Amino acid sequence: MTITKAGFVAILGRPNAGKSSLLNALCRDHLALVSHKANATRKRLQCIVIHNNAQIIFVDTPGIHHQEKLLNAYMLGESLRALGDCDICVFVAPIHDSLAGYKEFLQLAHGRKHLLALTKIDTMRHDEVLARIAQYQPLAQHYEALVPLSAYNQHNLHTLLDLLAQNLPDSPALFDTEIATTENLRSLYKEMIREAIFEFMSDEIPYESDVLIKKFIESPHQDSIAADIVVCKPSQKAVVIGKNGSSIRRIGLRARKMMEEFGGKKIRLDLFVRVDSKWCKDRNKMRDFGYNVED
Repeated sequence: MTITKAGFVAILGRPNAGKSSLLNALCRDHLALVSHKANATRKRLQCIVIHNNAQIIFVDTPGIHHQEKLLNAYMLGESLRALGDCDICVFVAPIHDSLAGYKEFLQLAHGRKHLLALTKIDTMRHDEVLARIAQYQPLAQHYEALVPLSAYNQHNLHTLLDLLAQNLPDSPALFDTEIATTENLRSLYKEMIREAIFEFMSDEIPYESDVLIKKFIESPHQDSIAADIVVCKPSQKAVVIGKNGSSIRRIGLRARKMMEEFGGKKIRLDLFVRVDSKWCKDRNKMRDFGYNVED
């Protein structure tokens, strides 16, 4: 296939809007961290889809929100940078949400070309979906198109891809057409460990923890990873480890399963837990985790 169109598409929306679930459905792979908890995504993640004659480089982003914490400010900055750098963006609006989130986005977008994806329509009756679409009609001058869709049952995903491909600039492929993401395997494995933490840990721990890959050895039949789960408090360390190591075993088993399913080979995963009360408050420490926080 000859690529004649290519460009960047930012996926934006409020925290926990389902951006990563939509991205995984569009890519037909589990590349982006998915959690029912808000603010799971912290950094931009690029995933590549070839559709018709277009190479669509999707950029998953943290949810648009405003908080004063250093990490939250970094996450908002990631979203705004993706918005500024993209050729077109998709604002993800769950069908049950009010229009407030979209109106806030319009204030940030400053006229940026975008599509409006009205998601999770499988959770409403058809007449309710039509009524919600009608509520957006007074704002129709702002978006290129409104696409009601469901990542869960794949409804209208092809339509969204068609519209995005049509709106990309004329260009040859920007990346190798055989790759699904520009992220390296080490980064993807880190996100899989984080997803397991979000799945099994409640309350503040997922938000006050992160993962550092300390060792990564790749081979044809087995990858070996050693990683630190870093938390802010000794009490959090005890919870992550669990009684007789039960919690960290669950996290490890879940993360290893995701890694093996993704890579198609065996994984050796060793997890450790350590405390660093300043990891998300100090710019230099945050840079160690890959968050390039501006001074």
